[in-house]
Amino acid sequence: MSAFSRYAVFAIVAVLAAGLGILVGRCSMTAQPPEQALLLESPRALPAFSLVDHHGKLFDPERLNGHWTFMFFGFTHCPDVCPATLFTLGQVKGQLGDLPQQQRPAVIMVSVDPNRDTPEKLANYVPYFDPGFVGVTGEMPQIMSLTQAMGVAFTYTPIANDANGYAVDHTASIFLVDPAGRLAAIFGTPHEADRIARDFRRIMETRK
Repeated sequence: MSAFSRYAVFAIVAVLAAGLGILVGRCSMTAQPPEQALLLESPRALPAFSLVDHHGKLFDPERLNGHWTFMFFGFTHCPDVCPATLFTLGQVKGQLGDLPQQQRPAVIMVSVDPNRDTPEKLANYVPYFDPGFVGVTGEMPQIMSLTQAMGVAFTYTPIANDANGYAVDHTASIFLVDPAGRLAAIFGTPHEADRIARDFRRIMETRK
């Protein structure tokens, strides 16, 4: 083989290697794992449930179809975790404002304290963080059907020197429901708006 031929072969190999490197780099970028979210390999179907939103309207699985949803479980008497989480979700919504309307996720807070959280109480609480956020409550068996399916735990703890008072300890994760109404990912604490927003974009692209 002449020197020219050897150089030509080397050049071709170099070009192919560079092209392969670019391809691998692009694949790595598109296949980046979520930063914070636990992505379910197979989205989990949710059970039937019948709840009511803070407008007094039925909230059932049909309300989760056709769009992405961030779902959080909390209560209006929550002193810290719930308001902080709703505030963070408001920041996430702002960071996703460039998406087409149909791709922007809904935000739902399901109460784990239905004895105190009436639709009226939720209406005075949840929209404070964003007018588009929706609060949901209902009968305890219906709430438990949903929480058990999503792996949400909550317990009631009496408050000393207050016969009618109690605190609620609950799972603080944020749950992402896909447009088919299935649980797709779970965001554990601590919640960071930037990371949640980036993860949502990645998940949405991979689950189209």
